[in-house]
Formats: sequence, C-alpha cells, structure tokens
Amino acid sequence: MPTTTYRQLLRHREFVALFASTTAHTAAQTLASLALGVLVYGRSGSPLLSSLAMFGPALAQLLGAATVLSGADRLPPRRALSALAAVSAAATAVQALPGLPLWAVFAPLLPLGLAGCLAGGVRYGLLDELLSRDGYLLGRSLLNASTGVVQILAFAAGAALTAALTPGGTLLLAAACHLLAAATARTGLARRPARRTGAATPAATWSATARLWSDRERRRVYLALWVPGGLIVGAESLFVPYDPAHAGLLLAASAAGMLTGDALAARFLPARLTARLTARLRGRLAMPLCALLAGPYLAFGLRPPLPAGLALAAVAALGYASGLLLQQQLLDRTPGDLTGHALGLHTSGMLAFQGLAATAAGAAAQVTSPATAMSLTAAASLAATALLWPRDRRAGSRIDRAYTICHPHRW
Repeated sequence: MPTTTYRQLLRHREFVALFASTTAHTAAQTLASLALGVLVYGRSGSPLLSSLAMFGPALAQLLGAATVLSGADRLPPRRALSALAAVSAAATAVQALPGLPLWAVFAPLLPLGLAGCLAGGVRYGLLDELLSRDGYLLGRSLLNASTGVVQILAFAAGAALTAALTPGGTLLLAAACHLLAAATARTGLARRPARRTGAATPAATWSATARLWSDRERRRVYLALWVPGGLIVGAESLFVPYDPAHAGLLLAASAAGMLTGDALAARFLPARLTARLTARLRGRLAMPLCALLAGPYLAFGLRPPLPAGLALAAVAALGYASGLLLQQQLLDRTPGDLTGHALGLHTSGMLAFQGLAATAAGAAAQVTSPATAMSLTAAASLAATALLWPRDRRAGSRIDRAYTICHPHRW
C-alpha cells in the first residue's frame, strides 16, 4: 500500500528507527560543529580556522564522493549505518581530548567527512527502499523537517552547553549522540542485503559516478539541485552581518518557510494525482520553485524593514521544495542498484556547493555590503535557473515515455 500520509509513515517501524537515528546524527553534527568552532577560535583567534573547523567535514565529503561512495549500495544498510555512526563517535571523542595540538583537532575531520558522505548515501538509499515511490518525497520531507528543527534547537542549546560544559564537554555529548544513532540503527532496522555486489573501492566509485554523470538529464537535475539553492544558502549565510540583532528571526522565518514548502510538496502533490500526471508536474514546477527561492532576495538590496524582510525570507524558503521534486526526478532517472550512490552524490555535492557559495557571498560582502551581496547572489541564482529552465521544460513533457521504456518496474 502506498505511503501517502505522515501518520502512515510514523506507523512504519523501520522508518521510525531511521528517523530517530537521523535525528540523533543531526544533533551530534550540529553540537560538534558549534563546539569545535568555539574551541578552535578560542585557541587560534582565527575566524578562517574556526570556519574550516565547522565546515571541514562538509568539504571532506567531496573526497568521500570520489572514493568511498560506491559503498552506499554495496554495504548492508543496518551494519553500515551503525558502524559509521560509531566511527563518527570515536572521531568526535578524540577531538574532545584536553591538550590536543591544533593540527590533531583538525585531523578527525577527514574520517568524519568520509563517514558522513557514505552514511548519507546509505541512509537515503534505504529510505527509497523502505517506502513506496511516492513515499520517498513524504519521508524525505519529514527527515528534512526534523533536521531543520533539530539544528535550530541544537544551535540554541549548544551555545549554553558550550559555556556550561566547555567545548570539550559539548564534543563528548555530541559523541554520545552519535552512539545513540548507532544503537538506534542497530536495534530498529531489519537486516537487509546490499543492493549491489562487489567491493566498495575508489575505482567502483568513479565508475558509478561516471555512469550517473553520463546521462544529460541526470546532469541537469544534479546542477538544478546544487546551484540555485546553494547560492541562496550563501545569501542566508549573510543574515548575521546584514542584521546582527535580528539574524535569528530571519533564520527562523526561512526555516518556517522551508518546512511549510516541503510539507505541501510532499503531502499533497503525490497524494492527489496519478503517477504520470505527478511526474509531469514535478518536471514543470521544480524550476519555478527555484525562481521563487531567489526572487525575494533581490529586495534585500533595498534593506526592507524587518517585518517585510521576515516575510520575504519565509516566502523565498517555500522554494526549497524544489529540492524534493528534483530528488524525485533524480530517482526516476536512476537504476535501482545505484540509488544510494546517486542520493549520496546529491547530498555531498549540495553541502560542498553550499560551503563554496557561502564563501563567495562572504567575499562579495567584504567588498560591497551584506545587503548588496545578498541581491547579487540571488541574481546569480536566478541566472542559473534561467539557464536550466529551457531544457527542463522539454524534459518534463517526455519523462513518462523515456522512463517507462527504461524502468517499467517502477510504474
């Protein structure tokens, strides 16, 4: 029976276990990121080193995407998720050791990034395996909502915890959250075989990535997933210098808009339409939503009053729902034995591009102003969407025919 409501999702025992494990993983990452940034800045006084400490694992995921990502489909999901969470717990606990040289604090970022890259592919490949075709959007939207809420709460609590427990104590708490994620995956998920056979080697990773990247429409979907939204994350990274006193409100408004957009796209679009009509609409709606994501940020160059700024941030964030629709397009164009690899590549590329976009937006703000840089970043996002849009319109009209021929079992 297709999964079309959140209530049905929460009755799915394995999805609940995956949801709980993912939530604990997000809390661990958020707490560790904040604590490590505070620790490195306190010891070095360098904003650059502090930023690298916080975003180093996301950048290391690029290396993971080039070396270990083939394991997302070649490892049993339960064993992989529990083992990778245990590795993350150990690496985070090492960073909490007192008196550790600064270089040694950075050293665990590499295994953390590699583990995060592989775990993302395993996690979202398993999600597609657990749920029906339309259920993926619903499940991913709920995981996205959990990630947004947990990040907000963990950042808020992390500031107090870092002051009360010291950064080292907060890192140990993050390691405990990783262990909780490992235990939840181990006890709550059923034993399942890997989707593919063979060793998870760098050569296998390159081969699978080349196979995914060889298709023109998949390349377009990946670029649509990474570029327009990544640039807007860069604009959001300027909320603090744009309005230090109200940056939290602006971030909260954006989070509320994102959660609303995800819920509407995942809950109502698949549930109310036939599979073929839904596929056509996804192809047609994804790019307008990308444009909605960027358009309101053009007005930030005029420094609107706070209520208008909050409304603009919330409306723009509705456009993040494009990510769900584009992910479904990616799944529709991906063979089942490459699902984990394809979704892991999406996640790793997305995080890396967000980091690069935030760096570029910060550099633009340095030479202009935060408000101007936000508008310029939004204009770049709209330009990227316009370049992707003509091809997307043609692709949306033929998705059913091409996909039915290649993968009739999914229909």
